[in-house]
Amino acid sequence: MRRIETGDLWWKNAVFYCADIETFYDWNGDGTGDIRGMTERLDYLSDLGVTCLWLMPFYPTARRDDGYDITDFFGVDPRLGTLGDFVELVRTAKSMGIRVIIDFVMNHTSDAHPWFKSARRSKDDPYRDYYVWTDTEPPDTSKDVVFPDQEDSLWELDPKTNEWYLHHFYKHQPDLNIANPEVQEEISRTLGFWLALGVSGFRVDAVPFLFAKDGAPGDPGAFDPFEYLGDVRNFVTRRVGDAVLLGEVNVPYKDQKQFFGGADGDGLNMQFDFIGMQSIYLSLARGDARPLAKALRQRPGLDVTSQWANFVRNHDELTLDKLSDVERQEVFDALGPDPDMQLYDRGLRRRLPAMVGGDERRMRMVYSLAFSLPGTPVLFYGEEIGMAENLEIPGRLAVRSPMQWTGGANGGFSTAAKRRVVRPVTDGLFGPERVNAADQRHDHGSFWWFIRDLIYTYRQQPEIGWSTATILKQPNRAVLAHVLREESGWQLVALHNFGADGCLVSIELEDAPPGSILVDLLDGLAEYPLDKGLAELELDAYGYRWLRLIRPGDEPI
Repeated sequence: MRRIETGDLWWKNAVFYCADIETFYDWNGDGTGDIRGMTERLDYLSDLGVTCLWLMPFYPTARRDDGYDITDFFGVDPRLGTLGDFVELVRTAKSMGIRVIIDFVMNHTSDAHPWFKSARRSKDDPYRDYYVWTDTEPPDTSKDVVFPDQEDSLWELDPKTNEWYLHHFYKHQPDLNIANPEVQEEISRTLGFWLALGVSGFRVDAVPFLFAKDGAPGDPGAFDPFEYLGDVRNFVTRRVGDAVLLGEVNVPYKDQKQFFGGADGDGLNMQFDFIGMQSIYLSLARGDARPLAKALRQRPGLDVTSQWANFVRNHDELTLDKLSDVERQEVFDALGPDPDMQLYDRGLRRRLPAMVGGDERRMRMVYSLAFSLPGTPVLFYGEEIGMAENLEIPGRLAVRSPMQWTGGANGGFSTAAKRRVVRPVTDGLFGPERVNAADQRHDHGSFWWFIRDLIYTYRQQPEIGWSTATILKQPNRAVLAHVLREESGWQLVALHNFGADGCLVSIELEDAPPGSILVDLLDGLAEYPLDKGLAELELDAYGYRWLRLIRPGDEPI
C-alpha cells in the first residue's frame, strides 16, 4: 500500500469512538456530562489509541428523545456547554491527533423547532413545505412504525389545519421534506457551519428514511434522493476535502451499494455493517461460525473511497431485524432470555459483557473478530472496559448509562449527589466497584489493556482497512478462518473460535512461496512455518489469532 496516495482517505484506517457527552464525564459537578468534561478526557482516548471521536447529538433539544429531537441545528444544549466549549474541544482533539465527527439528523426535527411551530399555523405558512403533509386520511401504517410500543401510525393529524404530517419516528419528530430545495439549502447551511468549526464529517442518522416513498408532496419523479445524497457528498467535500459521511443504513446488502453511490462511490463514504453485526450474534448464540461466514461472502465489494464500519455495539437497541424470526429467537434465548432485556421484539437492550455473563474469553474473541474484518472499527463508550447495561433505565437508554471512571461514588462520572446524576450508574456484578477505567488502566491483564493492544496492533497493520477477505474452507463449524489480502501482497490470516472446545485448525495458503512463515501478531510474535503453504495450529476455546504472512525477503515485523 502506497500511503502517499491514501492520506485523504483517513477513515479507511481510523479507530472511531462514539460518546454521549451527557453521560461521559461531568466537569462542573451538576450531575450531567458536559463538553468541558469531554475535553478533559481526550487524553484518555488518545492513550487508548482512538483517532476519531464521534459525538452523539449535543444540540438544543426538547429532551424527548435523548437529543435526537433537535430544536436548533446551529447551537449547543446549554446544559452541556457553549459553542466556544465545542470549538475548544475540536481544537484540543486535533492537537492530539483525534478528529471529531458529529451526529447530523437530516430526517426530522423536534415539533418544538421554530420551523414546525410556524408550519403548523396554517396551510399557507412559508415553512409549511419544510415538512410532509397530506389532506387525505392515510392508510393503516401500524406495521411500519419504528417504535411500536409508542406509535401506531407514521402519520399524525394536526387539528389546527386538519391535515396529517409524516413522522417515521415519534409523533413529536416530524419528518423534513428533503425534496424541498429550501430544506436542502438549510441542510447545506448546517453542514457548512459545523465544518467551519472544525469537524471532520458527520454520522448521518436514519439515512434510509430519507428515501422512503410515503407521499411526499410534488412530482415524485422530480426528486432523486440518491442523486441528492451525492450532492451532499460533493458539498461536504468542497468545503473540507477529506470530510467523511458515515451513514446509519440498516438495509440488506443488495440495497447498500446505492447508498455508497453505486460503482462510482459518490454517496456515503462509510456505512455501518448491520448485517455482519447481527450475524456475529447469531454465530455467538449457536457456537457456529457459519452464519457470519455466509454474511461475509455476501458482503459487496466497494470502491476505493468507500468503507464498511464494523461494530459490536452501538447506542441504540441491538437490532436483530434482519434475522429470521427463528434466528432472532435463538439469539434471545442465548443472550437475552428475559423479556425485559428485549425491545420491540426485534432487538436487545444489552451490552455484550452481560450477554455472555462476563466471560472475557468470548468478549475478547468477538472484539478481535470485529477489528480483523475489512473495514474500520467503531467502539461505543465503555466497551473498552467491559461495561454492561443498566436495565433500570427504560428502553434504548439502558446502554447509555454513565461512564464508569473509578470505583468511587457515581463511578467517578460526577461529584453531584446521586439523585442529581442524569441517569443511574450500573450496579451489581458490572457496577463501577468491579468495572472501571482507573483500575483496569493499572492492570496490564485487564480488558482495557486488551482493547488498547488490539487497537495498536490494528493501527500497525493499516492494510486491514484496505483489504478484501476470503473465507477459508474449515471443517470445524465453530471456527471462522479468513484471509485478508491487500494489493501490495500483504496477507493476514485471522482465526476465531465460536466454540466452547479447543481444536486444531488447518490453514492452506496456496500462493505462499517456500520458506514463508506465519507470525502471530497477538501472541508475542510467535512464528509458525508453512510447509507447501500448509500449517496446523491449535486454537483454544473461544480462541483467536492474527497471523501475518511473512515471505522470504520481507522486512521483519
